[in-house]
Amino acid sequence: HDIRFGADIARIQTNEWHPEQGGGPLGTFTFNGSVTLPGTGSPNQFNNYAAFLLGLPQQVSKTIQPDWSSPRQWMEGYYFRDRWQVNRNLTVTLGLRWEYYPIMTYAHYGMVRYDTNTGNVLVGGLGSVPDNAGVTTSDKLFAPRFGLAYRLGAKSVIRAGYGISIDPQGPLAQMLFSYPVDVLQTFQGNTSYIPYGSLANGIPAIPYPNISSGTIPLPLATTTTSLPAGPYKRGYVESYNFTVQRELPGSFVGSVGYTGTHTVREYVSFNLNAAAPGAGNSGRPLAARLGTTVDETFLEPIGSASYNALQAQLDRQLAKGLLVKVSYAYSKAIDITDQELSTLLFYDPANVGRNRALAGFDRPQNFRVAWLAELPFGAGKRWAQSGPGAKVLGGWQVNGIFSAYSGTPFSVTASSASLNAPGESQTADQVQANVTKLGGIGASSPYYDPAAFAAVTQVRYGTSGRDILRGPGLVNVDASLFRNFRITERWGAQVRGECYNLSNTPHFSNPSANVSSGGFLTITSALSRANNVEGGERQFRVALRISF
Repeated sequence: HDIRFGADIARIQTNEWHPEQGGGPLGTFTFNGSVTLPGTGSPNQFNNYAAFLLGLPQQVSKTIQPDWSSPRQWMEGYYFRDRWQVNRNLTVTLGLRWEYYPIMTYAHYGMVRYDTNTGNVLVGGLGSVPDNAGVTTSDKLFAPRFGLAYRLGAKSVIRAGYGISIDPQGPLAQMLFSYPVDVLQTFQGNTSYIPYGSLANGIPAIPYPNISSGTIPLPLATTTTSLPAGPYKRGYVESYNFTVQRELPGSFVGSVGYTGTHTVREYVSFNLNAAAPGAGNSGRPLAARLGTTVDETFLEPIGSASYNALQAQLDRQLAKGLLVKVSYAYSKAIDITDQELSTLLFYDPANVGRNRALAGFDRPQNFRVAWLAELPFGAGKRWAQSGPGAKVLGGWQVNGIFSAYSGTPFSVTASSASLNAPGESQTADQVQANVTKLGGIGASSPYYDPAAFAAVTQVRYGTSGRDILRGPGLVNVDASLFRNFRITERWGAQVRGECYNLSNTPHFSNPSANVSSGGFLTITSALSRANNVEGGERQFRVALRISF
């Protein structure tokens, strides 16, 4: 038995000023174009420009931050693991982890919670409000793990495992945007076709809140993010795998296996105040009872996600100056939102199930080859072991990575003017049973057939779903050339040249996906290295390294 146990304790705190949500500290005016229509229809970019020329914004927004943002949180974990050598061929690993996440606080007060029954914000630790503001957390977060390795003869091994991991993602990041930490006010017309007012009127002044009593009314035009009252149920991830590995001739080792994860209670930023189709701002759920007509968000662990993959790998250990790694994965990822604590596409109870679809990061085919090769010249190598040839050709090393994988899914969206459901998103109508992939690149060559979709001009959701189309895949080669020099017995040098995207192959972005916008379903941009590690333009880099 090899027994290990320990503790993992972390203290997280953030101190910053960042009223960047909503309209930000400068404020914004939104011209959605629908105010130029007679109460029906779907606006396009020309309507947007017309609304701007008329000075008729449908929405104005601004954010202030009365004090610096200062969330605080402890995270505790305690674990026990026993790796048991049952016999010569079988090893079993058993483990158990217990985690505890106390409710977060702020530097000057405790937890902040929006009470949807009264419309008040409760500030923990002030007045008669308890520090946790009515939010509790579980102390029963146990995460078991199990694994085994079984040797089949001298060259094969079977490995399998199952484990539960408590999701450490908590509310801290999103609670940076809670009232009164941030004060975001949004004003908009009662329907999509009615402007809020004239541009000349500007943005209403935002009053600074007085929180000394601990119980303060949330201003009607103010958006906040909160946890619901009662127990905060953290999500967890189940992970499982089964792999067979075998030693092969030529210094190769191959493996093939199945791996998967299942996320239970995926975190969602759930908009409590999204209106039903046709309801307008006055029909928002909290409008009649509390008078608020803006988005109010609860952080809810309610969703589920899954990932399943066939994975194969072939490795050649470094021998005779050559190392090779080849991997392939055939996978599928499903979720209801692409990032934890992000919003849903549909909130209407009759349509909320449409959120479950392919994940926006799903890439079903993923193939990689990596290599490291020492050129066979110089001392100890096959050729030019001495003399001028060794001095010129010796010590060189070539490395590289070849990648080829599928593109990512995307949704085809449309103007939500006719839907008239503030807080909701809209997808386009799919009017052809099959969407033809044309494969074009450029403003005049659509990637998919635009005629397969149409704008929605009625009070309903579009017929297309979430993430139904897939953008272009990516093929990329990164390579490098090294040479090591021995200057003296103590001093050495390395000259290094690296090239990203060696072939300068374009890596295109997904098509424009709004049916009401110009250039619908065309690709007019490419990925840059700033937003994609393996995408982007060709780049060269040269370096000199001195070692001693």
